Amino acid sequence: MDITHRFRAPRRTRSARRTAGLALACAAAVLGLTACQGPGAGADPAGPAPAGGRPGATATGKEPAGPRRLLWMGDSIGAAQAPALGAAMRAGGVEFASMAAAGGGGVIGGTAASTWRDLPGKLRSFAPDVVAYQITTYDWGTPAEQRAGYERLARTVNDAGARLLIVSAPPFRIDDFYRPHRAAIASAPRVARDVAAKHPETVRFLDASALWGGDSEGAGAQRSKDGIHSCQQGSAAFAAWFGERLGERSAFTPAAPDRWATGPWTGDEVYGRLGCD
Repeated sequence: MDITHRFRAPRRTRSARRTAGLALACAAAVLGLTACQGPGAGADPAGPAPAGGRPGATATGKEPAGPRRLLWMGDSIGAAQAPALGAAMRAGGVEFASMAAAGGGGVIGGTAASTWRDLPGKLRSFAPDVVAYQITTYDWGTPAEQRAGYERLARTVNDAGARLLIVSAPPFRIDDFYRPHRAAIASAPRVARDVAAKHPETVRFLDASALWGGDSEGAGAQRSKDGIHSCQQGSAAFAAWFGERLGERSAFTPAAPDRWATGPWTGDEVYGRLGCD
């Protein structure tokens, strides 16, 4: 089940000029994304929480306060998104920490052991008020097993005083490694949406297909050469989209991409391991 082998692309040495050019490309990609999206683009299909459904909710269903500390969870795809997401959140005044990990990070099946071992301590030490879990590429199991995993995650996060956002995974290439698990990969977001619908006051589901589309080979998916992870441009696009979704749900104003998309995060070693240009 270990997918860390997918990071073992040769490291590439990049000059300062190349890194700066890449950062500018990231900024252009993100600014283009936000310019193209109109009102309601990428809206949560589950809709806003009912007014008054969560204590303190406004008449529009928004939380009265924006997030102060965001904990990000996921697998190696989430780890590739974390540098951009962290930069965007910090630029918006939100403290950020990531538990996303290659070969780990899930909440279902054998690969979940490290998550359940580490999550309680992280919730205590970082004390997030929002936890965002991106469905991993190996949330494998029956729908009942998936439901149990997401329900356990919701209880654990909510008992720690935080709200939970479950984000659907981006489309990725179904190769020989994933092919035996296609049914579970397809059912995971449906189950997660159902779990969120049962707990509208404390759990939300974000459908990232509004950003990526459904075709891992399509230009909109912005996958790296391996067809699974994102490089800097895709990670920046996700960070901008995620910030906008937070702004729709709370009193949070995401930072403009030109404040963070050209930062030092673009040189993070995760992109070198992926062989990003």
